[in-house]
Amino acid sequence: MEATPPSEPRKRGRPKGSTKAKAEKEKEASGGRPVAKMRGAVGGNKNSAADENYAQWKLLVPVLYDWFAHHNLLWPSLSCRWGPVLETGTYKNKQRLYLSEQTDQTVPNTLIIANCDIVKPRVAAANHIANFDEDARTPFVKKYKTIIHPGEVNRIRELPQNKNIVATHTDCPEVLIWDVEAQPNRQAVLGAAESRPDLVLSGHQDNAEFALAMCLAEPFVLSGGKDKSVVLWSIQDHVSTLASDANHYTGSSGSIVKAADNPSIGPRGVFQGHEDTVEDVQFCPSSSQQFCSVGDDSCLILWDARIGGNPVVKVEKAHNADLHCVDWNCHDENYILTGSADHTVSMFDRRHLTSDGVSSPVHKFEGHTAPVLCVQWSPEKCSVFGTSAEDGLLNIWDYEKVGQQKESGLKSSNAPPGLFFQHAGHRDKVVDFQWSVSDPWTIVSVSDDGEFSGGGGSLQIWRMTDLLYRPEEEVLAELQKFKDHVIECNKD
Repeated sequence: MEATPPSEPRKRGRPKGSTKAKAEKEKEASGGRPVAKMRGAVGGNKNSAADENYAQWKLLVPVLYDWFAHHNLLWPSLSCRWGPVLETGTYKNKQRLYLSEQTDQTVPNTLIIANCDIVKPRVAAANHIANFDEDARTPFVKKYKTIIHPGEVNRIRELPQNKNIVATHTDCPEVLIWDVEAQPNRQAVLGAAESRPDLVLSGHQDNAEFALAMCLAEPFVLSGGKDKSVVLWSIQDHVSTLASDANHYTGSSGSIVKAADNPSIGPRGVFQGHEDTVEDVQFCPSSSQQFCSVGDDSCLILWDARIGGNPVVKVEKAHNADLHCVDWNCHDENYILTGSADHTVSMFDRRHLTSDGVSSPVHKFEGHTAPVLCVQWSPEKCSVFGTSAEDGLLNIWDYEKVGQQKESGLKSSNAPPGLFFQHAGHRDKVVDFQWSVSDPWTIVSVSDDGEFSGGGGSLQIWRMTDLLYRPEEEVLAELQKFKDHVIECNKD
């Protein structure tokens, strides 16, 4: 007998009510007295194995990483996204970063805009990246602007055509659009008035919390929610409604934004086909009319807005549990990834999806020990993708390596097929991550591991060493050259 699905979607981060500021936790733990923190001390012996694994990972940082930066957060963040590149330099680039803050209501929830210094490949010294402070904030990340958000920020997505424009999901039916450069900088103090979105997208009939995507081809927005619907908007429609009466928009049930104070637009289309909450959506990279969605009904659905609101293909049992995430390959549009609460990631070929509701994945990747929360294809190589999960791991896979014999000494003999790198720097669930398009192989990731640090979680920006992904012959030639150099130095 199958379990009854919960009435509320499971939150990606810490449950509401359990989030506390770092200073408050320290004060409670010490009875009001200052206390020295020991990372990983929470929970006693039950965390000893995790602490040992983390210690082993930390010893390998100078070997496995070309660059690594750790930023201890005051509050948990459920989403992290790259913004526009601001400056390019000889040794580092400066880029925007978008983060959320999930507070306990003693201060407002916020959308944070930060400036990040991204060190270029083969610049950082090994001893520098190895000696990061786990309980500190890296100087590479500096807050630039704060937006007081109406409700906690569950998901952030940037507009590819203008990365200063971002969309956010919160616990309401609407999607909120923000021009982060035009928005005033705010101070997040109790009682402060909420920032006003630049645009509100209406169309859902119930809360839409996580499923959110922006289109590469045109300024279109896609969303999914508890109303089991997928909703499509064009931001360009805002131009044609600027002169319309604000009273035309009546708002959706449960709205937490005031329609009269915010310009709003309705959807281009509403698509029905799921039987439970829609958890994630994604556009086909070359189209604003083709997209896919996954949900708590275990279904993967492909849509085409040009032929109506019904599914084009519906895979009834894409996984054996809820589906949390989906991504469409921007290099080869035949391939779609899905991640599930059954701990697995599946890769589907849309050419082989059938309308009878039964389709087999090209391959099922089994390397996580907890529900998968995020999947994303690499912008650098068509066969590479990343996955993060509640087990605290961010795995990097290459499906071209499936079936190949593992020859590298850095890989364990029992590694799952296709897995070639495992980022183990987070101490708890990795709720979101994103590859950088402008800095190859650089990733930003956030985790809800505040219980280990007394804080709100961790932000990490990292890049694996290129010896792990470059062509084998190039790597061997470089290592041989280095070996010859060492031998010559020893002779001298």
